[in-house]
Amino acid sequence: MDPSIVINLSLVVLFIIFTAFFVGAEFSVVKVRMSRIDQLVAEGNKRAIIVSKLVNNLDYYLSACQLGITVTALVLGALGEPTVEKILHPLFNDLGLSESVSTLLSYAIAFASVTFLHVVIGELAPKTLAIQYTEQLTLILGPPLYWFGKLMAPFIYLLNGSARVFLKLFGVKPAAHESAHSEEELRIIMTQSYQSGEINKTELSYMENIFTFDERVAKDIMVPRTQVVTLEKSMTAAEVIEIIDEHQFTRYLVTEDGDKDHIIGFVNVKEMLTDFAAGRRQSLPSFIHELPLIHEGTSLQDALLKMQTERVHIALVVDEYGGTAGILTMEDILEEIVGEIHDEFDEDEVPDIQEVSDRKYHINGRVLLDDLEDQFGSVFDNREDVDTIGGWIFVKNDEVDSQTTVVDAAGNEWEVIEMDNHQILMIELRILEQKQLPMLEA
Repeated sequence: MDPSIVINLSLVVLFIIFTAFFVGAEFSVVKVRMSRIDQLVAEGNKRAIIVSKLVNNLDYYLSACQLGITVTALVLGALGEPTVEKILHPLFNDLGLSESVSTLLSYAIAFASVTFLHVVIGELAPKTLAIQYTEQLTLILGPPLYWFGKLMAPFIYLLNGSARVFLKLFGVKPAAHESAHSEEELRIIMTQSYQSGEINKTELSYMENIFTFDERVAKDIMVPRTQVVTLEKSMTAAEVIEIIDEHQFTRYLVTEDGDKDHIIGFVNVKEMLTDFAAGRRQSLPSFIHELPLIHEGTSLQDALLKMQTERVHIALVVDEYGGTAGILTMEDILEEIVGEIHDEFDEDEVPDIQEVSDRKYHINGRVLLDDLEDQFGSVFDNREDVDTIGGWIFVKNDEVDSQTTVVDAAGNEWEVIEMDNHQILMIELRILEQKQLPMLEA
């Protein structure tokens, strides 16, 4: 065989490999997760350090890949087809075909074979590998791509600059690649990660709770004024211990003359009982600490920051008129992220939403309408000035008792089954329409 043909065939194979390299590098660099690369960088992976430079300058190195793919494709076209044609042409002549037919068949077969090899081996195969083994291929192909980009810098800058000038003629301005994700995109990513088994249901729930955390305000989760248990400043030690034994809370607000609109601070039961156990028996006022105030419209994020700054686990929530609206505890805030926190004193505590039977639930009157809409598909009208299901039922009825039933716009029945004075404590939800119901965790 003619040595030139052997050399040309070797070059064809080499440039198909080069094409595969640039295609694989392009897809892997685009698809690689930057969070994973940052993790590898923190672990001291030298290849990851180079890959991070590629990802942070993605526009430049994608141009390097495109330059490499284009050049290798042109070389394959220039070498591959003539070389294969030279091999096939004599064979067709030996078969007795005319010169024109031999030339036509030779070029057709040469074109088809080189195109097949170029597309399958040079492009489709490396693309598939890059998608399936993104991290591994990026770490392998990243360093040589980095040095290729350095070597071809003058050409890449020239080509990029020319492209920008061309686009500017049509009023198109170049924009940087956006690497940040919106909240909705992160929700989709987390859901996909859960579906693929990368994270569990608990981790997914934490992320969803964090996204809704910023949307909540103190009013949404506070213990309302009517349920706040207080101590009175002039109480005796025996009276204080009686209340502590009955309710078993860690902290209590202290009032002046029993007026919940005149809160003078809070006491920590641990301090008091330690003092009592030591036989000192100081009066109640000596245990009172200052209580931070937050407005009922304060975001949970700001409330948490204030409580962290002042190093307290409880805050007084006031309404727009300066009266006591309720209290907010650190536990209430953390439960918005991690779910219900139970301790040894919560044995009798029931969840806010209990599944009683098929399409029947018992729901705490303080549960938010937004949560019920998400979980049950309910639609609540006239809800502009209310946040909870109990408040919504009061809006729908002038007179409410333990027999009151309201139907929402989605056809679900809400019946009041427990009240305390004028406060709705428990509601029974009956879902009348046939629909897929949520599965409540135990």
